[in-house]
Amino acid sequence: VYILTGRLMYSYFSSSTTRALKSVRANAGMIKKVYVPKYIYPLSSVLYNYVIFLISLIVLAIVSVVLGIQPTIYMLLLLLLSYGFGMILSTIGVFFRDMEYLWSVALMIIMYTCAIFYYPSKLLKSGFSWILKFNPLYCTISIFRSAMFGEMMNMHYFAYALGFSVVSILIGMICFKKKQDEFILYI
Repeated sequence: VYILTGRLMYSYFSSSTTRALKSVRANAGMIKKVYVPKYIYPLSSVLYNYVIFLISLIVLAIVSVVLGIQPTIYMLLLLLLSYGFGMILSTIGVFFRDMEYLWSVALMIIMYTCAIFYYPSKLLKSGFSWILKFNPLYCTISIFRSAMFGEMMNMHYFAYALGFSVVSILIGMICFKKKQDEFILYI
């Protein structure tokens, strides 16, 4: 269950941000012909992957029913984080096509810094604890795992992940709104 929770949450974050990164360029034909608000493309990519993520949680839903836990707020935190990163990446992806390759490398680094396949206790006690504590995805995964195992939630992680998610959405929306009129020149 420990590995499954981390892996499912990471795979959702990875697939939704990657699809959001490619969403504007992938819909270039429609953007050139019909006016549709452009923020719909990254949002639809993130929501599409969110539905797939919820379907993949069937096994964890059975475990949560047995344990009597309802971790819905934590999954919404991951949705906010993914949407914020998706908006930023979709804006950058239009202007810098190599961002797709750089993001895949960054996702590999993020995966290893999220303690998906290992217990973080030794790393948290060492001088490298900042790698985990300042990673908003790790904080979200840690909160979700706490809910799944019936442990107390780390309020510091929750506040940090929520604040980071809101700030990333704000930055993403501001950047996207400023640059959306220039998209047509680069796609």
